[in-house]
Amino acid sequence: MRLSAPVFRLKRDAKKLARDRSVPLHVALDEVAVREGFRSWSHMMAARPVATLAAQVRAGIAPGSLVVLAARPGQGKTRLGLELAQEAVRAGQRGWFFTLDYTRRDVAALLDEGEATECTVDTSDEICAAHILASTGDAGRGDVIVIDFLQLLDQKRVHPPLQEQLEDLKRHAQATGAIIAAISQVDRRFDAETGDVPGFDDLRMPNPVDLSLFDRGCFLYGGEARLLHTA
Repeated sequence: MRLSAPVFRLKRDAKKLARDRSVPLHVALDEVAVREGFRSWSHMMAARPVATLAAQVRAGIAPGSLVVLAARPGQGKTRLGLELAQEAVRAGQRGWFFTLDYTRRDVAALLDEGEATECTVDTSDEICAAHILASTGDAGRGDVIVIDFLQLLDQKRVHPPLQEQLEDLKRHAQATGAIIAAISQVDRRFDAETGDVPGFDDLRMPNPVDLSLFDRGCFLYGGEARLLHTA
């Protein structure tokens, strides 16, 4: 079903409705979605073509960038990350999806029914920056490397601290021209009721890292994707 207006305009309408009626934003969002013919706002967002969103996000990221892709649970960050790798393959590039969280069956389930897994999927328990660099040593300009997810790179003590791993990944992106996107959690203190998309200050980082290593941040909320610079 085609929407009557772009998502950002519908969201703006919902914010105004919430203010005018003094109701929670999620109630207003659901009402707007019902007007569009959906059961709820989340139902409407789930119906959006993720592949189209992935193409738009990828077009906004320069080759050689280290990017963080972040959202609260249920916002579609993992599926969007997978679609970024898929989109690279469709565009004649190469795409890798490294996951410490999903099985191959889980990854396949993220795709639309009948869609093939076109990118290279790696579910090794040994995934870390060194493993990723060794597996993508022949990556080239515009290829896409997705890591699911950032916090799990810091899980094993045998691996270097996350700061060092990010520095290695940053150098790899710059040397090869590939786009490296690390999926990240957003702190549960993020207040979704404000209607804002999260930002760098909302990233859940158990151990301190220099966030300026990231060239861009792609933050999701309510079906909206916003690309931000660290500075």
